[in-house]
Amino acid sequence: MSRQLINRSADLSRLVEEGYEVDVRHGHLVMSGVPYVTPARAVRLGTLISPLALAGDVTARPTDHVVHFAGEYPCRADGTPITQIAHQSSDQTLAPGIVSNHSFSSKPPNGYADYYEKMTSYAAILVSQAQAINENATAQTGRVIESTDGDGPFVYIDNASSRVGIAAITEKLRLRRVAVFGLGGSGGYILDQLAKLPIGEIALHDGDRMLQHNAFRAPGAVTLEELRARPLKVDYYRDRYSAMHRNIVAHPYFVERGNVSKIGAVDFAFISMDPGDAKLALVEHLEAVDAPFIDVGMGVEIVDGSLIGQLRVSVSLPGHRQELRERVSFVEPTKDDLYAKNIQIADLNALNAILAVARFKRYFGFYADLENELFSRYATDGNHLLNEGHP
Repeated sequence: MSRQLINRSADLSRLVEEGYEVDVRHGHLVMSGVPYVTPARAVRLGTLISPLALAGDVTARPTDHVVHFAGEYPCRADGTPITQIAHQSSDQTLAPGIVSNHSFSSKPPNGYADYYEKMTSYAAILVSQAQAINENATAQTGRVIESTDGDGPFVYIDNASSRVGIAAITEKLRLRRVAVFGLGGSGGYILDQLAKLPIGEIALHDGDRMLQHNAFRAPGAVTLEELRARPLKVDYYRDRYSAMHRNIVAHPYFVERGNVSKIGAVDFAFISMDPGDAKLALVEHLEAVDAPFIDVGMGVEIVDGSLIGQLRVSVSLPGHRQELRERVSFVEPTKDDLYAKNIQIADLNALNAILAVARFKRYFGFYADLENELFSRYATDGNHLLNEGHP
């Protein structure tokens, strides 16, 4: 994808054609081999780095005039610092394998028209001083840099993380495989969030079909033609989110005691299934393979002509399994269970999923975790969130 981005973007292609050493990694444009002068008046090679603004698979106009630099602070030919472009000096990990030591600020009146103008402008400032010492110094070496981003999980580059400087934190979520069991309500919204993360494979498990009533509590909008086709939910969601994530795998069957062994290894799992023996079998299997997982649940009742709902997020971690076992029901729902009747509560499905995914992100260190709770309950009537069960 990085090489495709360069080929399809006129500004990046021009940099390559003119011999600059450029690559795209983790949503950053990296220009290496840039000569500069050190405080000791030696000519060394540094690296200019800029987060990318993208419009799909091509670059957009830069939204930021600041550029990062890996190397010593650059100087004039006489060894004095180039203070006119000074911005910040501190070691900063922008993304895995991309470390900045300084950042520079030099903003034209109308900003930079594209990344060719931005990167060559900064390179010219540094190279001009290096050439005063070594007239052969040049950033236009013609050396080809092979892309390292071609096997990523996304169809297009994640520059949402790079543009705000959290690419290195997002890498904590680069897991091998995450599974979602049940796509009837909250499971679809869980997938909606997971598809935006650098997970190697997202495995979907459900044997049901996408029907008309499902559309009213599913993320996005299901077309009439899609409903008429009655696709399997796993196929529908795989096809919809494959527009963004290339490794979503559909498993079109209901998990039950006789087939849990087919699941395979997972780094994490989300359960969004009705209570019953199938859920118990799944929980027993995930515990046996020592996989961390979250089970979500919802309860809704009618009181005085209005709905009152409660959402539950139960966490099961290696060494801490009892809390979920004590709080999650494995009894088949009764005919009086409003939620089992597919009552339309898309906002609660979405909120239940968001609470679960946020807890998942805290488990892997994307968010700081001050409580590390194993159970949380949200009540609609008081807008109250309760955390319990701390290891």
